[in-house]
Amino acid sequence: MRHISYNCRLRINHTVSEKIQPVEYSFTDYFETKVLAKRPYLTKEICIRVVQSPLRKEMQTDGERVRFWAAIEELEWRFLRVVTLADETTIHNAFPDRRYKP
Repeated sequence: MRHISYNCRLRINHTVSEKIQPVEYSFTDYFETKVLAKRPYLTKEICIRVVQSPLRKEMQTDGERVRFWAAIEELEWRFLRVVTLADETTIHNAFPDRRYKP
């Protein structure tokens, strides 16, 4: 077995006029009416944090939704799964995932 290593340098050119646009998150009616009512310990902010900094991310087999997982301090470091639509900015569902293993 041969090990190959590469030396890479990343050159980033920024201009003063370039600004990073914040991501706008939206929520499905299902999330607003069912998920938040069923799980009052969840907030939109917690779900956005999971999407922004997941431990794991995967596309569902149907290609229409994306799953994100992260450990959440407010849930005593349990793992929260957040499901978005394929655009990754529309949050559809969220729940503690007891079966998730990192």
